[in-house]
Amino acid sequence: MSRNDNPADPFKKALSEASRSMADARDLTVTYSVDPPGMSGDTMRLPQVTRRMTRDEVMLARGTADALALRHRFHDAPTHARYMPQGQMARDLYQAMEDARCEAVGARHMPGTSTNIDARIAHEATRKGYAQIRDRQDAPLPVAAGYMIRQLATGRALPEGADHVLDLWRSFIEERSGQTLETLEDTLADQAEFAKLARQMIADLGYGDQLGEDPDDTGEEDEGNDDSAEEEPDAPENPDSAGEEEDTSDDDSAEDSAASDSAQADVAPDDSDEDEMADATELPEGEAPLEPPPPPPHSEASPDYKVFATAFDEELRAEDLAEPAELERLRAYLDQQLEPLKGAVSRLANKLQRRLQAQQNRSWNFDLEEGILDAGRLARVVANPTTPLSFKQETDTEFRDTIVTLLLDNSGSMRGRPISIAAICADVLARTLERCSVKVEILGFTTRAWKGGQSRERWLAEGRTPQPGRLNDLRHIIYKHADAPWRRVRPNLGLMMKEGLLKENIDGEALEWAHRRMLARPEARRILMVISDGAPVDDSTLSVNPANYLEKHLRDVIAMVERRKQVELLAIGIGHDVTRYYERAVTITDVEQLAGAMTEQLAALFDKDPRARARFAGLRRAI
Repeated sequence: MSRNDNPADPFKKALSEASRSMADARDLTVTYSVDPPGMSGDTMRLPQVTRRMTRDEVMLARGTADALALRHRFHDAPTHARYMPQGQMARDLYQAMEDARCEAVGARHMPGTSTNIDARIAHEATRKGYAQIRDRQDAPLPVAAGYMIRQLATGRALPEGADHVLDLWRSFIEERSGQTLETLEDTLADQAEFAKLARQMIADLGYGDQLGEDPDDTGEEDEGNDDSAEEEPDAPENPDSAGEEEDTSDDDSAEDSAASDSAQADVAPDDSDEDEMADATELPEGEAPLEPPPPPPHSEASPDYKVFATAFDEELRAEDLAEPAELERLRAYLDQQLEPLKGAVSRLANKLQRRLQAQQNRSWNFDLEEGILDAGRLARVVANPTTPLSFKQETDTEFRDTIVTLLLDNSGSMRGRPISIAAICADVLARTLERCSVKVEILGFTTRAWKGGQSRERWLAEGRTPQPGRLNDLRHIIYKHADAPWRRVRPNLGLMMKEGLLKENIDGEALEWAHRRMLARPEARRILMVISDGAPVDDSTLSVNPANYLEKHLRDVIAMVERRKQVELLAIGIGHDVTRYYERAVTITDVEQLAGAMTEQLAALFDKDPRARARFAGLRRAI
């Protein structure tokens, strides 16, 4: 082997061939990448294996390859889609259980895959800190359900960390779905029967309202019910009671008519009546009004936006969600994950700092009639003595009197590489802007629980009010106050790596919260940058309100912010088009472009040249 040959190449080639054979797909393409592993059509993407070929790298690659190959072989996409639930939580449960089924069936045919897949599960549990979870609500239920299926089907013990997640949820799952799981062995080899079992288990766990219609329901019984319902008005069971209802209706109509006549008689009262009415409406000093004033709307942007309960919402610092030692550990993990990107991100940060400091040090107005002689224009005077002298003056910039707020989407769809990139970019930008005397605040938004939390529980207990509005418990996180030095809060961004933190996203209220915080600041210029990966999604809210309820509120809030013009608003969409919401926005297809997009947007905002600002306004079309 020559010095230039990669010692990992023979292993990669052998693993690729084994994966094709295991998946029973000779045309399968196998690649190795730092991007998240997965399947896309006939292409399998596996974790990168370096020249060192450490045991952890090899086992992770083998375990991932086995899991993806078994799913490719034993999974039928049309059957899976036929029984797919509608709600996000139900989908996650359904997906996790199907993955576990494929791996369990494969282990029966190829027992050697079990050890490899155990290594992959152990790596995932370590990376996501499953062993450190103390509260069941912070442990992902879909993951626990998948572990339960796998353990029952294979009889194998789970790796450390994974077993902890299952232990947190085991009693809950067994209590709700124990009877359903008794038929697991009979359905494991039949995907359609297993899908029915999975849907029943989802209903057992309390998410039946997210299943949608039963794909096996022919609808014949419903048609019979409809026919009988149509026949009921023609033949009432109790004619006497029907007559009583008609009489009551007539009496009510008479009362309404009398009330209407009385109201018409009062339309033109005389002057004395007007004086008495005026006296009645004026209360003595110190007296309270007869009726309490209506409660203030939950949203300045949209008075019609409703919130069922705010008692369970949280606004807290990152330090309140984890111990200092855990924050340090999570920060170290974040640094380790993004070590390969630090060079590129740092170069962009240095470029931004140079541009900002150049504007900060000198800003001139040229071609003036008085001031400092502009030596650069003397050549024109020498060439044509009749040309008047040109002067220049240095102007005071408003650069220092600025605050930048970074509002980060902490939803579950950001899990993995997107949230890591967002965290490290916020880190670098905060340090860079702080060196340039620009105040920076870093905020995050998510919810306290999946599927509504305590708000939904109260709603269910109070009788399921129709269209209750937002039906989840908000969690707004302050990673860095504007006045806090960066060195003191540096570990806080590691909190984004905490497993169980990232849940649902309600963007409209988060944006309104960040906007209110900025308006309370004394700085003359306020810039708010939103980093998100799509539209607001909260299954609990959307299941009992119109489908566009949260999206409409987000649009209303954006319109309010842009109409008031007290805050400059811009947005970056990761993998999803946010230009349909925000006037000034860019969409990036690769999360590694995030650092460049953030620095370029900020640099353009601080640029005094109107042409640079025009280029910024066109960024959303150029990227």
